[in-house]
Amino acid sequence: MRAGVGFLSSSAGFLTADLFPSSHLPLKPILFPSTNPNRIAVKTPPPPPTRRPLTAAFSAMASASKPKEARVPPALQLLTPPVSKFKIALCQLAVTADKERNIAHARKAIEEAAGKGAKLVLLPEIWNSPYSNDSFPVYAEDIEAGGDAAPSFSMLSEVARNLQITIVGGSIPERSGDCLYNTCCVFGADGKLKGKHRKIHLFDIDIPGKITFKESKTLTAGQHPTIVDTDVGRIGIGICYDIRFQELAMLYAARGAHLLCYPGAFNMTTGPLHWELLQRARAADNQLFVATCSPARDSSSSYVAWGHSTLVGPFGEVIATTEHEEAIIVDEIDYSLIELRRSNLPLEKQRRGDLYQLVDVQRLNSE
Repeated sequence: MRAGVGFLSSSAGFLTADLFPSSHLPLKPILFPSTNPNRIAVKTPPPPPTRRPLTAAFSAMASASKPKEARVPPALQLLTPPVSKFKIALCQLAVTADKERNIAHARKAIEEAAGKGAKLVLLPEIWNSPYSNDSFPVYAEDIEAGGDAAPSFSMLSEVARNLQITIVGGSIPERSGDCLYNTCCVFGADGKLKGKHRKIHLFDIDIPGKITFKESKTLTAGQHPTIVDTDVGRIGIGICYDIRFQELAMLYAARGAHLLCYPGAFNMTTGPLHWELLQRARAADNQLFVATCSPARDSSSSYVAWGHSTLVGPFGEVIATTEHEEAIIVDEIDYSLIELRRSNLPLEKQRRGDLYQLVDVQRLNSE
């Protein structure tokens, strides 16, 4: 007996073609025994069922899945920023054991960036000190005391005021009472401190044969997310290891951030694998801008930084980056891209609040 060609039929107790979505590829014919060896039988499947317009189906799904309840409290509406376009500078600096030199060098870089039109300048993680547990207590500053007790802090405040720019001051070791923190200070164009972020997630890592480092030997973890309203938009702050925790970035997005800034110093093990990956993920997941700034690489140092300071757009695209040497990157941020990407992919309207929630504990308790 020769084989013919046909489609599964509901009369034989099988699924029929009209049960499959029209978006699937057409069903392939299958072989079945034919009673007539001289002809091939082809059975045409019935037409697909009438489907509702996509917009109606989307609206029904969005309503049923309760997207507003996916963030608790509900996500804040993205406010119109003070400027729609501006230039940002990422100052990838070489760091030495000479603190006075580091401070003067950072000042010069900021002034150069401002001269190129930058309205926001981002510095690296631990730019005034070698990155080591032995150095943190020695180079730490009492930010609350200010003045001579905090020369790095004072320089950033002065330069921000003189140049009338916003500075996300990388991070420095901070002494507060008996505790040491890895701290980022944000200064407004008037030179005043607008926000202070203490690194929330301490870098404790052990990869045998590659790298072992434990910040918790000397540093204390911060207890608060930090989001700051500036002349160039609402900025969420994280420091290095903080970028690995997507919940923090999601929280900042729900608080209406336009830009996330992460001063960081990824190393030669994790840097090649994860540095750019994590930046692009945080930007694409939350559909906002992400800027990072690393120290330049010093192969003679006990901790060797990967470098590659980068600016990423809200579609996960790399706008600007550099290699591992000292560099000042100046490029443009265009906030209109946020609205464009969120209209292209309306993630906020598609979240499944009926299945999962992000809870902003501190914001919930304060309301």
